[in-house]
Amino acid sequence: MKTWLITGCSSGFGRRLARAAAERGDQVIATARNVKTIEEMAEPFGGRMITLPLDVTDVVAVKAVVAKATEAFGGFDVLVNNAGYGLFGAIEEGTADEYRPMFEVNVFGLIETTKAALPVLRRTGGTIVNMSSGAGIAGSGGGGYYNAAKFAVEGISEALAGELKPFGIRVLIVEPGPFRTDFLGRSITMVANEMPEYAASSRRHYRETNNGHQAGDPDKAIAVILQAVDADDAPLHLPLGAAAHAIAERKLASFRSDIDAWRDITIATDFDQP
Repeated sequence: MKTWLITGCSSGFGRRLARAAAERGDQVIATARNVKTIEEMAEPFGGRMITLPLDVTDVVAVKAVVAKATEAFGGFDVLVNNAGYGLFGAIEEGTADEYRPMFEVNVFGLIETTKAALPVLRRTGGTIVNMSSGAGIAGSGGGGYYNAAKFAVEGISEALAGELKPFGIRVLIVEPGPFRTDFLGRSITMVANEMPEYAASSRRHYRETNNGHQAGDPDKAIAVILQAVDADDAPLHLPLGAAAHAIAERKLASFRSDIDAWRDITIATDFDQP
């Protein structure tokens, strides 16, 4: 039996993962900014699932949730940083009051939650699951702010993997492609100032044309995440779905092409050796 602390459980992968973990007999601390949206989810599981309010941008609240989780279950061995949302629009179109709050949740909230959880995890070992995205593998027009936030999650996670290995703590970066959750509905914000200059390059209609038609089955994705958390040989990076794998393959090919094209020129920038 594992004990999970999961952020962002009001919808999407967070809600499904909390329910799936509890259904298989694990203990779950499910959190959401509005705890009323998840209270009913816990009822079938009795004391094995507790729900707590949590805004991950509130450092005091984050520490309080970790303390309550420790009080209720003696700690936890899986932390899932799932809380987040997307902002879409061209870089020039975005304003500070649109993109800074997204970074507060997606990046700084993840950092604070992880820092608060580490004293618990260092005692017991366990797994940190950081929800990234195919958008964290490669950038694309119209998604630059979201790409930047998820690129940050990737870098933080890779660094954590090295720092925490001596404590028996694993890190799993989950990189879903398009899955049929409500991410393209309630979890997406569009920039208010749409400039005609970017109409062709910023995927204006991606949400309205793809919402509800995504190829990914979220229940299958949850099953893979559970399998990876249980496995001893899970990879650091876990792209989910054919689209995410295609993004990764294109990125690898493009990166290899770039570094090979100017290899001799760029490696010649070291000091001459005697």
